[in-house]
Formats: sequence, C-alpha cells, structure tokens
Amino acid sequence: MASPLDRTAPDRLASLLAGMLALALLLAVAPRAQAEPTTPYPAPPSAQPIAEAEALWYFWRDHCPFCREAAVWLDRLEEQQPDLEVRRVEVVQDPAGRALFIAMMAERGETPRAVPTFILGDSVWVGFSHAIAETLEARLVVEGVATDETGASRWRLDLGPLGRIDLAGESMLFATLLIAFVDGFNPCSLWVLTVLLAMILGSGSRSRTAAVGGTFLLVTAALYGLFIGGLFAALSVARHLAGIQLVVALFALGFGAVNVKDYFALHRGISFSIPERFKPRIYRGSREVRRERPLPMTLLVTVVMAGGVALVELPCTAGFPVIWSSLLADAGVEKTAFVGLLAAYLLVYLLDEILVLAVAIVTLRIGRMQESHGRTLKLIGGMVMLALGGVMLLAPSLMESLTGSLVVIGTALAGALMVMAIDRLRGT
Repeated sequence: MASPLDRTAPDRLASLLAGMLALALLLAVAPRAQAEPTTPYPAPPSAQPIAEAEALWYFWRDHCPFCREAAVWLDRLEEQQPDLEVRRVEVVQDPAGRALFIAMMAERGETPRAVPTFILGDSVWVGFSHAIAETLEARLVVEGVATDETGASRWRLDLGPLGRIDLAGESMLFATLLIAFVDGFNPCSLWVLTVLLAMILGSGSRSRTAAVGGTFLLVTAALYGLFIGGLFAALSVARHLAGIQLVVALFALGFGAVNVKDYFALHRGISFSIPERFKPRIYRGSREVRRERPLPMTLLVTVVMAGGVALVELPCTAGFPVIWSSLLADAGVEKTAFVGLLAAYLLVYLLDEILVLAVAIVTLRIGRMQESHGRTLKLIGGMVMLALGGVMLLAPSLMESLTGSLVVIGTALAGALMVMAIDRLRGT
C-alpha cells in the first residue's frame, strides 16, 4: 500500500476537499445570528436627565446567548406590561451606546464587566438567570412573566423528588463537553503519557504506576487549567474590542488547517507538535522516573517532569483552549460559572488518559503510540477546529445548544472520516 506522502499533491488535495465538503455545506446553510433590535435612547445622563425609576435599561451586544434569552423575556414582559418602558442599548457596535453604558455604571459606582446588564433606578444586575428575572419582576411588580404557556418556569427542569435544576446560563455546557472530549485525544499528551508509563511499568508495581501516572496527570491538568484560566481572563477583557472574534476565528482556521496538513505531511513545513529536539529530554526524564528511589522522590521528579512537558507541548494543545475560552468570553460567562465549566472541561479532557492509565495499571502493559495514530488524531482535531472557526465567523449561535454543538462536531468528524476513507481508497 502506498503511503499518502508518496502521492501527488492533486490527489492529496482531492481527498481533503472531499472530506471538507460536509463542512462547507454546514457553513453555507448556517444562518447568521440576528442582531437584536434596538429602540431609540437618549443621550448619556450628563447631557439629559433620565427618569430612571420609570425605565428598565437593558445593555446588550450581538452574538451573546444570554442577551438573546434576556431579549425574549423582555419581549414577554413588555407584552404583559404595556406601560413598562424598556430601553435597549447595544454596547459594542454603537459607540454612543457604549458611552451611555459606561456613564450610567460609573454613576452607580460600578465597572462595566459584561452583558447583559440591567439597570433599574440605582440597582444593577449583570448577567441573566431565573433569579435575576424573578428579582426584576418583583421590583417591577409583575407576576407570572417568566413562565411559559403552562405556567412552568422556562429555566428550571423539574426532577420531582430530586429537585429542580436551574438551566439558565448552562447553554455552553454542551459545547464544553464536546470540545473537551475532542481535545482529550491530543497526540502530544497521549504520546508523552505512553512513554512515561512504558518506563515506569518496568518496576512491575501497580501502586507505583498508579502513583506516578496519577501525579503526572494531576500536574499537567492543573497547569492546563491555569493556562485556560489565563486565556479566559484575557479574552473576557478583550471581547469588547472590535475584531477580536475575527482574530480568534482566523486562529482556529489556521490551527486547524495546519493539523489537517499534518495528516498528509507530518514532517513538512509548520507543525504544532512537540519539537524533535525536546524528545530526547522527555526520554531522559522518563528514565529518571524509572530509577529506584523512595516513592516521594520519584513523585517529585514526576512533578518536575510534568511541568516541563506541559510547557513543551503547549503549542500542540493550545488550539481548543483558545477557541473554547473565546466562546465562553463571548457568551458573557461569569467567573463562577467559568470555574464550574473549566472543571467539567478538564475532567472530560482527562478521560482518555485516565483510561490509558487504568489499563496500564491492570495489565502492566502499554502500547506505544505510532505516528499513524498521531496523524489520525491530528486530522480529527484539525477538522473540528476548522468547523469551529467557520461557525465562529458565520453562526456562533450554533454552539449555544446541544443540537447545534452536535451538528458542528458531528459534521467535522464525518468530514474527517470521509478524508480517511478516500485517502485509504486512493492508497490501495
């Protein structure tokens, strides 16, 4: 069977283009997120007095899922309370709206942090949830607004004796789980883990293997979490800047394209992989872990090695964290919610490596990751990144629901499978 690297460039491009057809179809039919309508609003308070006690101010921006939820709630609120004055102000595309937002928040001793933001009199609410809706309704003396036709809450899932789950603000959970799952199959981290386990398994001790492998995963996950937290903090600050979403989308498209390229030409041109010059150091570090010494010393060596490996493999693993952090920042996720989503991300991200470690502990054997495996994982990851980058440009709202997230990720995986199938057929 001929290798993909032995075929002509047109053949390789034909395989890739055929596999990406599904992605193109998805992006072609995906509707663009519609901007929420605005109503005229006056100049900032410094220029014109505002009867704030009679008006509910709603500050929003485009491509914000919580803003869309809030807009639907406000529409119903206005229908049931015709005398209520709601002033909707967009804060990103409209400079006057942004200036008004900053001025009104400053008058109340607040710093503009995120949208949606509601102002009623001297009170400020940031974000949108069932609790915020209930509070605003109570302040406005409106009853039964946040319910659907059956009178049930639109934001709570009733589980009977098990209680109720507040679904407000959890629209990104589905995207988090899917992106983390794909990110978990990272060829760089899996390769390093298999190398480490291959060394430590020589001791023949299951407990030692569990201790070393568990320590390695905990340290790398902690550092990965810190890296993602830093990204989220930076993108949360920068998300109001014009063009930041375009920059992240182009980053995703570029990162994905390089990973797809690696499927056909792994050692040619730019590549987001562990540089060859670092691999001997990783082997030496793994041999140090294998040396006979007290377990505490071995774990200390493991911690040092894990820290170094996390830095070395960062270019290989940075793609999905940047995309995911941008999605959350763009959705206006608050810090508390982010911590919960990050914990879910890291847990799902580690699932495949935990499985590899568990198999090694039980069998005291480990298979080495081959280059063909790495190329396949790069293709899958690259196709998913291309899909996410395209969706961020054309229809970011698709990632706000389980159905949309499944469509995006599923289409990308189908495209990757099609590329591999055509590649295999052309190689026979």
